[in-house]
Amino acid sequence: MDGLNALLDGMSAALTPMNLLYAFFGVLLGTAIGVLPGIGPAMAIALLLPLTYTLPVEQAIIMFAGLYYGGMYGGSTTSILLNTPGESASVMTAIEGNKMAKAGRGAAALSTAAIGSFVAGTIATFCLALLAPQVVKVAIQLGDPDYLAVMLFAFVAVTTVLGSSKIRGFASLGLGVWIGLIGIDPTSGQQRLTFGIDQLSDGIDVVVVAVAVFAMGEALWIAAHLRRAPARITPIKGRWMTREDLSRSWKPWLRGTVIGFPFGAIPAGGAEIPTFLSYISERKLSKKPEEFGHGAIEGVAGPEATNNASAAGSLVPLLTLGIPTTATAAVMILAFQTYGIQPGPRLFQDQGPLVWTLIASLLIGNAMLLLLNLPMAGLWAKLLLIPRPYLYAGILMFASLGAYAANGSPFDLWLLLFIGGLGFAMRRFGLPVVPLIVGLILAPRAEVFMRRALQISDGHLSGLVNTTFSKVVYVLIALLIVAPFIWSRVRGRRTPPEGPVGPSSPTTGADDARVHANTEGA
Repeated sequence: MDGLNALLDGMSAALTPMNLLYAFFGVLLGTAIGVLPGIGPAMAIALLLPLTYTLPVEQAIIMFAGLYYGGMYGGSTTSILLNTPGESASVMTAIEGNKMAKAGRGAAALSTAAIGSFVAGTIATFCLALLAPQVVKVAIQLGDPDYLAVMLFAFVAVTTVLGSSKIRGFASLGLGVWIGLIGIDPTSGQQRLTFGIDQLSDGIDVVVVAVAVFAMGEALWIAAHLRRAPARITPIKGRWMTREDLSRSWKPWLRGTVIGFPFGAIPAGGAEIPTFLSYISERKLSKKPEEFGHGAIEGVAGPEATNNASAAGSLVPLLTLGIPTTATAAVMILAFQTYGIQPGPRLFQDQGPLVWTLIASLLIGNAMLLLLNLPMAGLWAKLLLIPRPYLYAGILMFASLGAYAANGSPFDLWLLLFIGGLGFAMRRFGLPVVPLIVGLILAPRAEVFMRRALQISDGHLSGLVNTTFSKVVYVLIALLIVAPFIWSRVRGRRTPPEGPVGPSSPTTGADDARVHANTEGA
């Protein structure tokens, strides 16, 4: 109940005219960015970070939260009308949503996605308000070995869950850790990993890295795969939702919320797995499974609700432990850090009004998004007609301005170009971006916790596992590493089914959507 009372106080602060204005601007811009293929909320926040230094922290964080939720909403429009998922979490929506649009039921697909996102986002935000204070009570009692174990768990979870290759995931994590440790050693005061370049002695600004990887790397990737042919947009036809559509959607909305929020709340990274599980669950529970692969409305309602519930759930480890599990959550941490605020257990004590205003603004932004997406879906679809050369030229311009504005140093522009090239190479060779950002942010903090734990234990490694909590976490880490190998061996012993995979197979559909998304530059 303490969380709900604090949420009411935050609601009164979030309802002030200026905060409402920035919340509206955030969801409006977030929806527009989510609609555009290849641009996600992480890139948008990274681009806006250097431009919001003059804003009060409360209004900047509210705007970024609106961008976060708005990007999730907008991604469904691209998936349904263009069959191009803006993010990997929208792949499952594209499978059934685009088939519905081509069958003349695009309006029903868009409306079940919007309403499902609203229902799941609202329920998940209340769960966030109830769960976060309880997590804080536990987190305050943790010591340095415990925090180190949790961060190592986040490292392993993000690298093993995201991407198709564990080796590539760990390679991306290693790059992030390497970049995060550049600068001056906090103990000896000596330069490390600077290659004799004095400008690197203070380290690399994380804002520059975020802008380079998300904006510059994505723009270079799109330029290398740019198609001159205009995008083929499926027109919006049909009624918004019939009674039958509503009766077939409300249960997937609730089931998607139940699946998505726990996956987001644990430091496991990404909404790809829960959206896939939601799709599989709806297919098995549907009274009309034969429609899957041909435009089943449950295949849109469930994954979209799961996606938004997972987005709200990812704010639990972000706010309570300071651990990001998605790319957007990682950039959100940068937004806090630019104002000298470190997310973690003490955040609710030191910045309680700010946190509860942020959570309340999520509820307000969620309602704004429903009003924006239902009647204006056709207008958002017209944004897909923007020529991509103009779009990504503008992104490069804002990326350069943002990188220079971070410190006012021309050297940062060279870093922007170098790290942007690194981001392009990562996309080219299939390295996931999220482990790099998570390693960049958490590596310096993990180093501090490790050194403190070792100092307390006089250098003995047993000091890293001298608590029950840390031992449990290390067991979970071992399971995360070993479980995929055991699962692959178990599946290898099973006899594969005969016959080709039908068009309704969720795996085949997801792969087709991913291939289409990659060829379209998403």
